[in-house]
Amino acid sequence: MLATMHGKQRVIAPVLEQGLGLKVMLPAGLDTDRFGTFSREVARTGSPLDTARAKIAAAFDCVPRARFGVASEGSFGPDPFLPMLPLATELVLLVDRESGFELTGQDLSRDTNYSHAIVPDVGAALAFALRIGFPAHGLIVIGCDEGKPTPGRALIKDIPDHGALEQAVQRVTTMCGAAFVETDMRADRNPTRMAAIERATRDLVRRGQSRCPECACPGFDVTERVAGLPCASCGASTGVIRSEVLSCLACGYRTERAATSEATADPGRCDWCNP
Repeated sequence: MLATMHGKQRVIAPVLEQGLGLKVMLPAGLDTDRFGTFSREVARTGSPLDTARAKIAAAFDCVPRARFGVASEGSFGPDPFLPMLPLATELVLLVDRESGFELTGQDLSRDTNYSHAIVPDVGAALAFALRIGFPAHGLIVIGCDEGKPTPGRALIKDIPDHGALEQAVQRVTTMCGAAFVETDMRADRNPTRMAAIERATRDLVRRGQSRCPECACPGFDVTERVAGLPCASCGASTGVIRSEVLSCLACGYRTERAATSEATADPGRCDWCNP
């Protein structure tokens, strides 16, 4: 049972059916927007994982006979290492209602058109629209007050073409003096995001096919990366990843494997040789 109202079944269903043999169905009448909207009508309060769990619980309420529930949740913001660039994170969660077992897949990527612009006129809005790939990628026009979005004054979504965009921007700039124009991050209005959801689903399938060597439970995967590969010149530990720890969420079995075929790290990565 897939908890979505934004067309995510187009990329999730084929991957789950081929990879895990799960036939995806949609619960009739499920409103996932009540758990938060990107366009701010409903505040997004919980973590992506908490929200995905809530969506699945609601889907189970709609279809009591369903054993497996699936939901995805995306989050967008500045890259923690390169704050000038946006970072998109997609989470796909699968829950087995009978056992309570959870399996996740994830995709982190800078390949996103997540962006906004404060525009004083239609010309600036059209220039922004060109940059983000409108109309294939959707736009939302919001009221603006002192450089901040004010959806309480105006909120225009599902803009089909440039003519409708011009009308929306003209209306909002006349009302507010400027318009806050942002990318529509709903999956069915954002092909770039939809591709990321597919990648996250493939990651979930990969983890589902990885079985614990002790208990055969799916989800046996890397849970920790250990730094300390020795410097090739002085032998001191570096920040380069030396090994990976794989763990089973069910039985707790852990094992460690080398993260690289290299026995030493380049001295350029050493704090002693290259302070």
